[in-house]
Amino acid sequence: MRILIAPQEFKGTLSAIEAAAAIARGLGGAFPDADLELAPMADGGPGTAAAMLTAAGGKSVAVNAHDPLMRPVAAEFVRLDSGTAVIECAEASGLWRLRPEELDARRATSYGTGELIAAALEQGCRELIIGLGGSASNDGGAGMAQALGFHLLNAKGTELAPGGAALTDLARIDAAEARPEIKAPRILGATDVTNPLCGPTGASAVFGSQKGADAAAVELLDAALSHFADIVARDLGIDVRTRPGAGAAGGLGAGLLAFLGAELRPGAELVAEAIGLREKVLRADVVITGEGRLDGQTAFGKASQYVARLARASGRPVVCLAGSLGSGHESLRTVFDVIEVTGVSGEMPSRDEAMNQVEVAAVRALLRLSERSGVGGR
Repeated sequence: MRILIAPQEFKGTLSAIEAAAAIARGLGGAFPDADLELAPMADGGPGTAAAMLTAAGGKSVAVNAHDPLMRPVAAEFVRLDSGTAVIECAEASGLWRLRPEELDARRATSYGTGELIAAALEQGCRELIIGLGGSASNDGGAGMAQALGFHLLNAKGTELAPGGAALTDLARIDAAEARPEIKAPRILGATDVTNPLCGPTGASAVFGSQKGADAAAVELLDAALSHFADIVARDLGIDVRTRPGAGAAGGLGAGLLAFLGAELRPGAELVAEAIGLREKVLRADVVITGEGRLDGQTAFGKASQYVARLARASGRPVVCLAGSLGSGHESLRTVFDVIEVTGVSGEMPSRDEAMNQVEVAAVRALLRLSERSGVGGR
């Protein structure tokens, strides 16, 4: 029996790699003759690069960069064996880089993400996948662009200060000194959201409060991004205001579109393509996925749902391990053959205990599948 193990992270508890290892440990003990293949999944958020490195092979590349408040930090990106670079915007520009009292969406910048992109370009990577999730910035990718040689100037011809609030003073974008290498590779933005740049469902209104913005700051930042969209349309000839996904990562989605000519795609789909998930599914008899919370949002861009869709299309039974069940999970009973609750949450006393619970749940789930369909038995 061949089992493909392809969970995403159990947010706040286990990474996708840890979850996959726990499932494999449980199934390996209970079904010693099973052939297990691990393919940790992600949807573009934190953990995407590590999951892809584990599943597809490659190496981590160290880079000197800057955090959201322009302090020097050690960061890294992943270069897959295929030559594709995987860069998480959260790596240099993420919320995790700041203490709670430091969160300031008005000043936070995506500059460090631009430095990681520059490093990947210098290594000759012909394809870049940029994970759009977990950012602390709300600057429309302006900082990223500045790190790549674009000049964002005010009416006096002075370079804008870092941060989304400064975009209020943007008068002109000068691309004359932008790095020429940005035109060479294929650049893909990986996101699990479709929010536009501005407005009531835009970057500032929906995600600004997570980044330290109060109501007044949200209003200011939304107006700044709206103005930014006007200047981008005039100077770069691209309308990013209403493009789905443009509001991802504080508007970094819009920045990728405007400055790098990127394509925005569902993160789970991109990760699946990069690690050859479809081929792995075809080799398997059973597919096991999982996530921290199974609810109505799982159907919209989550990696576990995409894994299930591939399994269904290939006629493979699919099991989902869920840390907990939320509103709307009932609709997913037709997506997964078995849903098994692990009880794993951010309140677990230890990572070891969380992994133990996932181990036990995986065995329980496969036995349930065997009882129902005869697949997965001992």
